[in-house]
Amino acid sequence: MLRPPDNSHLLAPSDFARVAQFIEKTTGIQVPPGKKTMVEGRLRRRMRALGLDTMAQYCRHVFEEGGFDSESTHLIDAVTTNKTDFFRESSHFKYLAEKVLPEALGLGRGIDQPFKIWSNPSSIGAEPYSIAMVLADFAASHPGWQYRVLASDISTKVLRHAERAVFTEDEIEPVPLEMRKRYLLRSKDRTRQQVRIAPELRRMVSFFRLNVIESDYGVEADFDAIFCRNLLIYFDTTTQERVVRRLVTHLRPGGYLFLGHTESMANKDVPLHWLGDAVFQRKANDAHPRPHRR
Repeated sequence: MLRPPDNSHLLAPSDFARVAQFIEKTTGIQVPPGKKTMVEGRLRRRMRALGLDTMAQYCRHVFEEGGFDSESTHLIDAVTTNKTDFFRESSHFKYLAEKVLPEALGLGRGIDQPFKIWSNPSSIGAEPYSIAMVLADFAASHPGWQYRVLASDISTKVLRHAERAVFTEDEIEPVPLEMRKRYLLRSKDRTRQQVRIAPELRRMVSFFRLNVIESDYGVEADFDAIFCRNLLIYFDTTTQERVVRRLVTHLRPGGYLFLGHTESMANKDVPLHWLGDAVFQRKANDAHPRPHRR
């Protein structure tokens, strides 16, 4: 006699709807039905961590039995995607080095106050550390030039990884060889095949948790550039425009916004000039209200 299939590890349609609704309401990220298998796979780890036997028990624990406050951050960490690579979409780093930095130097940016870049989502740190390597190389050629990198993500799990700054040999493969020599420290135990970002570079990057659909980011209003790549694709059109308008308020007039190559600001009411290759510049005469800094 055939046994009925064991569906204890699967989300009932109503439970998947609850999870998807929570994620979209909290983070703005859409979770369509096609992502159900992915969500189930990631939530099974949380189910096991809590000692629960079924996905139905997990959802009751979160949404009905008082586990929401303690589990909501873990749920967000589990479901959000954190794809990243060092020097991903490399043309942006070339544009930063060859166009943005020389222009900023000519305007005196980085002299009296640091040149500032914000990376969100920072994921495990590959993007902000890539940015920091480019800035450190520029600073080495221009004595007295200062910089700092701010990095944020909604996932506490990836932020812990980023702050630790330890990566595998495979993960650092895209880093140019000369930069590896300058900014990466190999483990004394060569069997571990790991490297760590050099302390002088780690000191220039600050990490914090941020949900970009919140109304107050609590950061400065004069960034020279913001990298916000491959995040908007998870939002609906209205949320995309709202997030970008909010980000722009943290750019100085003339500052740069880098988006993912598949992302577009076409037909969106934002005070930006398109420069090509998913690079945008805040209009110099933009009178957009400035955010209050905490």
